[in-house]
Parts: sequence; C-alpha cells; structure tokens
Amino acid sequence: MGRVQDKVVFITGVARGQGRAHAVRLAEEGANIIGIDIAENIATVPYPMASEAELDETRDLISDAGGKHHLVKGDVRDKRAVADALREGVELFGGLHGVVAQAGIMAVGNTDPISFNDTVDVNLVGVLNTVSAAYPFLKDGSSIVITGSYAAFTSALKADPNGGAGGLGYVASKRLLAAYTHELALAVAPRRIRANAVHPTSVDTAIMRNEPLYKSFRPDLESPTLEDALPAFPALNLFPDPWVDVSDVAHAVVYLISDESRAVTGTQMRVDLGAWIKLHDYTFP
Repeated sequence: MGRVQDKVVFITGVARGQGRAHAVRLAEEGANIIGIDIAENIATVPYPMASEAELDETRDLISDAGGKHHLVKGDVRDKRAVADALREGVELFGGLHGVVAQAGIMAVGNTDPISFNDTVDVNLVGVLNTVSAAYPFLKDGSSIVITGSYAAFTSALKADPNGGAGGLGYVASKRLLAAYTHELALAVAPRRIRANAVHPTSVDTAIMRNEPLYKSFRPDLESPTLEDALPAFPALNLFPDPWVDVSDVAHAVVYLISDESRAVTGTQMRVDLGAWIKLHDYTFP
C-alpha cells in the first residue's frame, strides 16, 4: 500500500518541473492524477513554457509509476477550463482527495507593466480558480497544498531592485498566497480539510534558467550565463547549495497530501535550504 493509495489528486502546472515531479511521486505512492497545464508560451514570460509534448511525457511517466491520469491542456486563468478538467477527472475516478495548486510563472526583469498582471493572474488568481473549482468535489478530510516561494517572505525591491514589474508581481503574488493559505485553512476546517503552503527556495527547473534571472544575480554583467550566475545562487541559502531539486519539494507535497499530515493545517512549510532563518531572527508567533 502506498502512502496515498487510491487517492485522486488534482495538480496544476503538471506538464513539467515541480508539477510533473509531484504527479509522478504521488503516482508512485498509489494516487491517480487529474492535471492541467497551459502547455504554451505566455508573451511576458522570458523562458519557454511547457509544451504539449512535455504534457504527453508526463502522462507516460505517471503510467510508468503505476498511476492513472486525466491530464488536459488548459489555462488556470480560465476558471471554466479548470472546472471542466476537474469535473471530467472526478467523473472518471469517482472522487477528489487532494489539490496541488502548483502552476506559476516568474517574469523577473520584465519592465512591461502587463508582466505584473500576467504573473498575478497565473500565480494568485490561478490558485483561487483552482481551489474554488475543486472545493465542491473534495471529500471531507482532504488536503489542499499551495505552492508559494521563499519570495513570500521578502520585499521585492529589497530582494531584487532590477526585478521589474514581473519581479514585483512574483513577490506580491507569493506573499498573498501565504496569507490566503492561512485564511483558507480556517475556512475549510469544519470539513476537516487541510490547507498548507510549501515555500521552496530556488528550484532547479526552467524557471531558473533564463538570462533575465541570471542578470538578477549578476547585474554586473551585460549578458550573464548560467555558469556566471550559478556561483551566486547559494547567497540566498544557509546551506551552500544553489537550489533544491524538484524531488525535495515533491517529498513535502506527498507528506501533506497523505494522511500522515492529518493534524497539520495552516502551515507555511519552507523547503528553502535555510534561506529564511539566514535572514530572520526567531520571533514568537
């Protein structure tokens, strides 16, 4: 028996990166996966986003891990698309036991004001759409996991003065998600539904592999490469590592979806290599 045997979990941003890692890891532990991914580019995002081919690869990986799946192409900014994907998956699998609101973008360095809107629409409104659509299907005692970021505990301008409108949108959306998770946990508690956020430091995914991001770490260089920026990545963290692996975050997600976390709700779980405690003194709640 797996740790989430026969649970049905809805994951957004499922085609690659963290979303894919969560889907495969949950499938390895016995879950069936409903998923959605835009699988196309957004103009203000400075790196190639997931493709339909990558969505197909995720389907194969879930199957190889022993899970069943219903994965569709769709945009979390479109509440109807999210609701349709969920309804189809629940009809197929017979229920819903968990949600992982993972879909997110980061347009660091983009000074176009629309990049702020796009980032907040995906990162924040997309989560609101996801939870709103999922709630009627969730069984009592289910689990909602929201992907935040170490950025939720920072000031955008202090953290990256060169982040532009896109960087401001990223930090604003993640800070609001942390607050939303707290209030959501209170709201869904009467049904013993848990709501928790996972806040990673930098994660080794495509979101970290683009020149505007490199320049935020190496503003002294005109056109920095990954090799230029990588030595600066550990500056965020207490441990001397540049980033965490997707599997590090996936392990936390499996725990929060599983019944092992049945007494855990309203938490801000940091998977951050000690980044938060590096910059903050301990304060009593």
